[in-house]
Amino acid sequence: MILLDPKNLDRAYPDERSAEIMRKTVEFFEAKGKQALLEDYYDRPWYAEFLEFVRKERIFASMCTPAGEGAPDVRWDTWRNCEFAEILGFYGLQYWYTWQVSVLGLGPIWMSENESLRRRAAKALEDGGIFAFGLSEKTHGADIYSTDMVLTRDGDGWRANGRKYYIGNGNEAAIVSTFGRFEDGDEYVFFAADSNHPNYHLVQNVVASQNYVSEFELRDYPVRKEDILHRGREAWNAALNTVNIGKYNLGWASIGIATHALYEAIAHANNRVLYGMRVTEMSHVRRMFVEGHARLVAMKLFALRAADYMRAASSSDRRYLLYNPMVKMKTTTQGEAVINLFWDAIAAKGFEKNMYFSQAAVDIRALPKLEGTVHVNIALIAKFMPNYFFNPAEYPEIPRQDHGRNDDFLFDQGSARGLGQIQFHDYRKALEAVDLPNVRIFAEQCESFRQMLQEAPPGPDQMKDVDFLIAGGEIFALVVYAQLILENARIYGLDDDLLDQIFEFMVRDVSEHALQLFGQPSSNETQIARCREMMRKPEHDADRYERVWKRHVEPLDGAYTMNP
Repeated sequence: MILLDPKNLDRAYPDERSAEIMRKTVEFFEAKGKQALLEDYYDRPWYAEFLEFVRKERIFASMCTPAGEGAPDVRWDTWRNCEFAEILGFYGLQYWYTWQVSVLGLGPIWMSENESLRRRAAKALEDGGIFAFGLSEKTHGADIYSTDMVLTRDGDGWRANGRKYYIGNGNEAAIVSTFGRFEDGDEYVFFAADSNHPNYHLVQNVVASQNYVSEFELRDYPVRKEDILHRGREAWNAALNTVNIGKYNLGWASIGIATHALYEAIAHANNRVLYGMRVTEMSHVRRMFVEGHARLVAMKLFALRAADYMRAASSSDRRYLLYNPMVKMKTTTQGEAVINLFWDAIAAKGFEKNMYFSQAAVDIRALPKLEGTVHVNIALIAKFMPNYFFNPAEYPEIPRQDHGRNDDFLFDQGSARGLGQIQFHDYRKALEAVDLPNVRIFAEQCESFRQMLQEAPPGPDQMKDVDFLIAGGEIFALVVYAQLILENARIYGLDDDLLDQIFEFMVRDVSEHALQLFGQPSSNETQIARCREMMRKPEHDADRYERVWKRHVEPLDGAYTMNP
C-alpha cells in the first residue's frame, strides 16, 4: 500500500538510523495518544514536550544537519525528509510547522560560507534548538524587494532596525536568519539574529495556535561582520533557493493530514447504518471515497517523483524548479479537495472535538496559502511553459532516488535566474507509454492545449490578466502532474485499475479548467475552439470502479486507528 500506515512502517532505508527516527517519532505520538493530542490542539500550549523528545533523540540534529557539518550520522536526505514530514503532518500540522520553519531558517546558514555560524547552527541542533526564517514583513508580505529591515553602519559593524511578521519559531529560535538591506546602497543582506538578545523584541504571536508565528522587532540590534550570512546577489539567491527547498515540504504535510483523515472517515462511514444500509453503500458517498482516495494516491505519487528530480538536480538539470512549486501548489490544493470529499461523506461527524478530522479540516486550508499563494506559484510555473511544450531536451532517465546520501546541491543551487531557459524531457512519452482509456482521453486534451498555445498564445493584454493566466496555468499544472504520476506509477507498480481511476478525475479537472478559460472575457475564437476540444467526458467503467473500492478503499476501514 502506498499510503502511510504509521503502525506498519514499510519504507526501505539503507541505514538503521533513518528507520529509527521514523519509528521513534510514531512511538512518541502514539504514546501521547489521540485524546491528549486533541486537547493540546484546542488548548494551544507550546509543544515543549515534542521539542524535548526531538532534543533527546537528536531528531532535528540528524535530519537537518548536512553531512560534514556535525556528527557522523547526520545528513540532509530528501528521501527520508519526505516520510518525516508526512508523519508529522499525519499527527498534527503544528508539529510539522516547527520543523518546517527550522528547515527554512537553516537554509541561508547551510548556503553560507560563514563557517563559525555553520558550526554554531550544528551545535544548536545537537542541543535541540529550533530555527526561524526572518523574511516576511507585515506591510510587504514576502515581497522581498521592499524590505524595511535596515542595517545602518556603526563602527566596524551595523545596527539593525525593523520588524518582521509571520515568522515561525521567532519566540525560541537559536538563530533567526534575517533578511534586510544596508542603508548605504540598499544592498541586500542575510544576517543571524539571536532571539534572546535584549535588542530583539518579541511583539506577539499573530495566530491562535500551538505554533508561535511571531511578530518581532529589532531595535538598534548590533550586527557584527561575523553575523553576516550573505550579501548582495547572494542574499537574494539564498532567500529564493531556501524557499525552493522549504516549499516542497508543504505537499507532504497535506499528504499526511489527508491520510489520517481518510482512516477516520472510512472507519466511521463504513460502519454507520442509515435507512437500512451502510453509508458507503450509498452511491454518492462511495464515489466520494473512491475519488478522494484516488486523488490522495496521486498526490503522493507526484510528490515522491518530484523528490527524485530534486535529489538528482545539478547545475545542468534544474527541472526541480518546476516540480517543487507544483508540489507546493498542486498537492496542497488537492489536499483541500480530498478533505472536502471526505467531509461531505461524514458530514457533522467532522466537527466533533474527539476527531482528528476536526483539526484536519481547518489545517489543510493553510498549506496552499503558505510559502507563496497558489496564484504566485502559477505565475512562476508559467515561465516554464514554452520550453516544456515546444523545446524538450534529452535527459538520462532518473530512477527512484532512495539511496542514503547527502543532497549537496540543495545548498549550492547557484543563481535563481534563468528559469525560462530550463528545458524538460518530453511529457508525451509518459502519456504514450500507458494504454488506458482515461489516459488516452487525457493525452488528447493535452494535445488540444498544446495546439492552443501554438496557434493562439496569450497576447500582451492576456499576460497581464491574472484570471486568464490562472485558468491556463491550472491546465499546464495538470499536464505536469500527470507526467510525473505516470512515471511513478510504473516505478511503484501501481495497478491499472487505480491508475485509470486517477485519470478519470484528471480528465474532469482539465474539462473544468478549460471551461474557466473558455469563459474568460479576453479569450479569442481560436482559444475558445480549443477549449471546447478540451472539455471531455471521462470513461467510467463500473467494474473497474468496484474493483478499486474493494481492493484499495474499503480495506482501509480499520487498517489504522490511533491509540486513544
